[in-house]
Amino acid sequence: MWWIYALLSAAFAALTAIFAKIGVADVPSNLATGIRTIIILLVAWGIVLARGEYKGVTLTRHTLIFLVLSGLATGFSWIFYFKALQIGKVSQVAPVDKLSVALTIILSAIFLQEALTWKTAIGALLIISGTLVLIIK
Repeated sequence: MWWIYALLSAAFAALTAIFAKIGVADVPSNLATGIRTIIILLVAWGIVLARGEYKGVTLTRHTLIFLVLSGLATGFSWIFYFKALQIGKVSQVAPVDKLSVALTIILSAIFLQEALTWKTAIGALLIISGTLVLIIK
């Protein structure tokens, strides 16, 4: 079932790039990121409250530290992404942004000790190669 959610994530990420490019046309990219963040905050908390997922959960210091770090990484990613979209072409910015997939594969092997199979390594190299083909002039 995870792959259905992953495909939905990819589809919405594609729409995000298109909508964001249109949205940053007439405003500063940081303002656009701020507006987007408010919407995400409202949607995420709406889901949490509607499903009651806040009840009976104990957040450890370890959990909070890594969720804060993840939030900071996400914030910086969005700030740079929106700036790149504002000045670049979506067809070039989005593929470079998706280099995160290859970087995640590498970092998951280093920090999480996930197995790096030949299949996964070749997939990461293909992503990197495809991105280079799209951005090299």
